[in-house]
Amino acid sequence: MNILLIDPPFYRFFHYYNRYFPLGLGYLASTLKKAGHRVTIYDADCNRGSKGMDYTRLPEKYRIYLRELQNPENLIVKEISEIFAKYQPVLVGITVMTPKTASAFTVAALAKSYNKDCDVVFGGPHATLKSDEILRNCKDVDFVVAGEGEAALLDLANALDAKRSGHSQIPKVNFNRINGLSYRQGDTIVHNTTRRFVDNLDELPFPAREMLLGMDTYTSEDMGLLMGSRGCPYNCSYCATQIWMRRVRYRSLENIIEEIRYVQQRYRTRQFTFKDDSFTVNRKRVMEFCHLLMDAGIKINWDCNTRVDLVDSELLKTMKQAGCNSIKVGIESGSERILKLMDKGITLGSIREAAKLFRKAGIHWTAYFMMGIPTETREDIQKTVDLLHEIKPGFASIGVYEPFPGTRLFDIGVERGLVKQEMSYEDFFSYIPSDYYLKDVNRRVDTMSHDDFVKIEMQVKEAFHTYNKGVGRIFERAKARSSVYFHNPGILLGDVKKFLGWI
Repeated sequence: MNILLIDPPFYRFFHYYNRYFPLGLGYLASTLKKAGHRVTIYDADCNRGSKGMDYTRLPEKYRIYLRELQNPENLIVKEISEIFAKYQPVLVGITVMTPKTASAFTVAALAKSYNKDCDVVFGGPHATLKSDEILRNCKDVDFVVAGEGEAALLDLANALDAKRSGHSQIPKVNFNRINGLSYRQGDTIVHNTTRRFVDNLDELPFPAREMLLGMDTYTSEDMGLLMGSRGCPYNCSYCATQIWMRRVRYRSLENIIEEIRYVQQRYRTRQFTFKDDSFTVNRKRVMEFCHLLMDAGIKINWDCNTRVDLVDSELLKTMKQAGCNSIKVGIESGSERILKLMDKGITLGSIREAAKLFRKAGIHWTAYFMMGIPTETREDIQKTVDLLHEIKPGFASIGVYEPFPGTRLFDIGVERGLVKQEMSYEDFFSYIPSDYYLKDVNRRVDTMSHDDFVKIEMQVKEAFHTYNKGVGRIFERAKARSSVYFHNPGILLGDVKKFLGWI
């Protein structure tokens, strides 16, 4: 079966830098390919020469996205139709994150315009949490896969292939046997039994990077995206952890090392990025990984995500020796009260201690903050700005809280009259993504007027932008990436261009 897997365009509409290849689609593609299907990955959000990097100011660009998405003369929209005509898929898989929903709907419509008999399936975080809403709103979507998609999508592709080939012994495919699948049956929406997670992640083939369209638009660093585990044991109220049931599954370290060697040899990748939710949640495993890398003589750099309460001096020292040159952590707020509301399980004390440990280890670190949480006051927001200047991360980013379905903060927003449970098809094309699910776009928080919040938001984002432009912080980031620049000067040139566009 001829299958096209798509990451719909979003950042590309307003020329923002979007890193890496779509890892999830890579895993789906390799699984389908192994079973004999013809698969192409179309990363429609990959763009060359993009300049925007200041993600604190991202919502300012959202109106461009909505306008151009609905412009039939837009070159990106035209390109999508041309891709359908060129590759002639009979099954189209689209990954959907909440901000990209309108784009995903548009891609689905273009697929049906190309061929009304082409089957369209949605997957990804938003599809998992809002399958009912998607199937009710968008008639161009035939199926939704919830949770991990490799096995469910393969079963669906095999069933549809049998039907098209005339090999099926029954005139109509029995989709209710495919766990993890949702679909329409007449006027009824059917949700099949939830599919079990993949227990042995080593059974999954490596992501099919070689099946990406437009390989010349990616750098060697973009090819270095890895995932050593799936799942998260924590229950932060802003994160849809229900998808993973607070359970972590790991690939074997040998399997990870094998993929690193493969990517290093094929794409000359020096800088790798681990996408694990909390890379150091298993301290012993991370120490073993670092020693395996060093004992094998693998000279790479890598970065990861973790939490402030999952690091210590010995661990960070060992990680740096093994090539770790950057760590990203969620700080979220400078208010102890807001931290408790987020159910993150960290304190201001653990944040301050981790900041000292990162500086002592000499590892560049990025801190992520949030504002606009339900019940948050001006004083709470000011505490966040004060904390930024106290802990002095190498880079800092702040975003306004967006109510994502499946989170406890979403439910709190509903209880406080700030958030609505459902969106219509038209809503996704009428409101900018940062306003999705808000009951009233002029009432994001319930502790101050909309005008006051917008004023504070602009002040805070300007404070973060000014902080990041400090010469010391720019030098610190460049120093952390010096080894990467030495081995691939092209990445240095690309970083300089992006930085100049950012400032």
